[in-house]
Amino acid sequence: MTTPTAPPAPASPPAAKVPPLQGLRVLDLATLFAGPLAAMMLGDFGADVVKVEHPRKPDPSRGHGPAKDGVGLWWKVLGRNKRTVTLDLSTPGGRDALLRLAADADVIVENFRPGTLERWGLGWEELSTVNPRLVLARVTGFGQFGPYAHRPGFGTLAEAMSGFAALTGEPEGPPTLPPFGLADSIAALATAYAVMTALTARTTTGHGQVVDMAIIEPMLSVIGPHPLWYDQLGYVQPRTGNRSRNNAPRNTYRTSDGSWVAVSTSAQSIAERVMRLVDRAELIDEPWFADGSGRAAHADVLDEAVGSWIARHTRDEAMAAFEKAEAAIAPVYDVRDVLADPQYQALGTVTEVPDPELGPIRMQNVLFRLSETPGGIRWAGRPHGADTDEVLTAAGLTPAEIAALRAQGAV
Repeated sequence: MTTPTAPPAPASPPAAKVPPLQGLRVLDLATLFAGPLAAMMLGDFGADVVKVEHPRKPDPSRGHGPAKDGVGLWWKVLGRNKRTVTLDLSTPGGRDALLRLAADADVIVENFRPGTLERWGLGWEELSTVNPRLVLARVTGFGQFGPYAHRPGFGTLAEAMSGFAALTGEPEGPPTLPPFGLADSIAALATAYAVMTALTARTTTGHGQVVDMAIIEPMLSVIGPHPLWYDQLGYVQPRTGNRSRNNAPRNTYRTSDGSWVAVSTSAQSIAERVMRLVDRAELIDEPWFADGSGRAAHADVLDEAVGSWIARHTRDEAMAAFEKAEAAIAPVYDVRDVLADPQYQALGTVTEVPDPELGPIRMQNVLFRLSETPGGIRWAGRPHGADTDEVLTAAGLTPAEIAALRAQGAV
């Protein structure tokens, strides 16, 4: 085993600030992508996250997407603020080592198919016996029970089954899936929230519990009141492209210099300002203009009014005119625009992190800013198994025991 490079000195948070989750111990047993992302979010605010990977089958995110010099770039984000160890949990030695780690942990995040941990002798009964205060977050496609529980589940399936894909795309086009892990990301946010809720409950009950997170459920929650609309009205919303069924104008429009901008008029006052700006104030007096649904029913008229005006102006001209009119507009960015944007720069939304393998790298910063106990990125994703000996030693294993596990292939 090669000697790993130690994590670099923390880039943030400042030394005088104590992150709010410092002292929280998390074992991340999960892969691709919701579970590891939830664990990353906990690590961003100070939790000691230990990433547990198979000795011979690293987390697939290490090889997912583009790489530089053989180093997977996605992993640098997903694995940040985590120490990395290897354990084959299906072996007796790996099982016993995991139980040693679990005895001092606060949270375990896993996303194996239901029954897998139980088959290895690492189910809730065994884990809660060694640590009654443990919170076990189980993240799967379909949950721990029900007719689909044992199916393989990925975010794409949740995007399809939640109704999201059916709502997304042009009216005459096919249902559309997002080109990134939307359902996994939403499930990660929900899992981090669920873990913190369970930890808060622990302060009252004195013991931990199981979090059962089905990726299909958070995705369903974010599509809004569609189940209620169908329940009460029998209404099934069709695909509307960039338009909204609730207000107009709401679309993307091309400028004279070939750029794109997005306009929103969710508020009546904003819709009126836009009409005055594009020299179509007479439309404000139309009876149907008085509410969002009426405007949405006349989206063709409103899109033509706004679109033709924007098409005669450059992006900068359109942006300046809308800003002066206090109307809502935004440029349609790609990642190059995001990195150059002064608002993102002011917020520190993308930050630079030192990395022993790649040098300085830029990635998204922590999700939110806390005035007194900020989070921060202490290091980017570590090499596979880099901290195995350190973590197992801290759990009480002797050098001889670790060597025996390595000889058995358990680490």
